[in-house]
Amino acid sequence: MSKGRDILKINKFLVPAFAVIYSAMGINILYANENIEAACQEKSYKADIVPKKMTVQEKKLRFRCLIQPAVEDVFSELMEQYNDVLKAINAGSDSEKIRQLKVKYKVESNKDLLKAIKPHPKSIAVAQAAMESAWGTSRFFKEANNIFGVWSFNKNEPRIAAGKKRGNKTIWVKKYPSIKASIADYYFVLARGRAFSEFRSLKMTTADPYLLVEKLNHYSERKAAYGKELASMIRYNKFYKLD
Repeated sequence: MSKGRDILKINKFLVPAFAVIYSAMGINILYANENIEAACQEKSYKADIVPKKMTVQEKKLRFRCLIQPAVEDVFSELMEQYNDVLKAINAGSDSEKIRQLKVKYKVESNKDLLKAIKPHPKSIAVAQAAMESAWGTSRFFKEANNIFGVWSFNKNEPRIAAGKKRGNKTIWVKKYPSIKASIADYYFVLARGRAFSEFRSLKMTTADPYLLVEKLNHYSERKAAYGKELASMIRYNKFYKLD
């Protein structure tokens, strides 16, 4: 028993020290359980303005204030659409709306349409946003509201040069009118891209973000390591609480 008491005494002094260490490592321990709306109420962050000096926690709060509400909105709208379409399909409907959605998502069956339009967990979207935008500090985010590094192949759409080339070809990334538009397009990319077919199938049977991120290896050149990094991001920052 005395050994147990000694451990408790040690832990009493170590916990504050670990909290400081975790904060320095960039692990979000302050804002994971807070109401983000309340935390951001007195803030006026902008995507194109990044304060020169921010602590890790301040950078994460700025990111969440800018990104999380938009993810919530997009997810809610997509889930409402999914539930409406599911109800219509179960009722035997083949409306013009459903036919148009099949064209939009390049699918033929009702089953594949549902796979496409069902939104994946918010924890994954926020974790990818944090990784791809360097917690909302990347040039693409500041100049183009491009959170996820989505490329552009259409010279007639708003875009900016990525600043690097592949061979002699300039790489372009899309420029979005808003953060919400960037998030909506990100969901669309994963909903239609052939590289994410396994991801779409799996999300119909589980909402476990740790299983789903294993199917996002084609999103990055880092392949399997990318999914592992996303899982760590979700776990350490408690993004799973968003689901």
